Amino acid sequence: MKKKEFAVIGLGRFGGSVCRTLSEQGMEVLAIDTNEDKVNEYASIASQAVVADSTDENVLKSLGIRNFDHVIVAIGDNIQASILTTLILKELGVEKITVKATNDYHEKVLKKIGADHIVHPERDMGERIANNMISNNVLDYLELSDRHSIVEIVANERLHGHSLLELDIRAKYGINIVAIKRNNDIIVSPLASEVIYEGDILIVIGADQDIDRFESEVVGE
Repeated sequence: MKKKEFAVIGLGRFGGSVCRTLSEQGMEVLAIDTNEDKVNEYASIASQAVVADSTDENVLKSLGIRNFDHVIVAIGDNIQASILTTLILKELGVEKITVKATNDYHEKVLKKIGADHIVHPERDMGERIANNMISNNVLDYLELSDRHSIVEIVANERLHGHSLLELDIRAKYGINIVAIKRNNDIIVSPLASEVIYEGDILIVIGADQDIDRFESEVVGE
């Protein structure tokens, strides 16, 4: 089976996170940014990393962008560049386009010009989005209400080797770990004595702001 090919345009925190996760999953990833330092940072992570201006149609054509299965536009605060890049990608016939939106106005414009999927990185971690791109049958994000969600969070080395009792996540963050996915096993309603290992997928339920705080303080960079 042919590997999916992805292109990530914009290597800020969100784009870089998506690029890294896709690469770790064995996908072919082309990383693009106008900043040479960022490109150098991801040169050893992505399949290919190039310094390029994505608002230049000829540049995107020369990169063969239309041949990629999925292009992620993760340009930072430059809304104009994000919109123009998305427009060019649509005109070139890219099969699937996911775009990072910075506000509601940006999202409205992106919808009008035909972005396939729009994400708000302040609500969605890059890791979850990347995993969802690879496998659509993974529960990665379920909005329970305007303010509460169930999410999947990948345990990092900070959590490794600690029991749920030691971490005391419920008391510190007000969220509950309702299950742990470990390889092909799922531990439902884990006991307080259950030890977490790096790479475990924690199924967490709670208020969005509490989940965000846990991700930024414990799981984030």
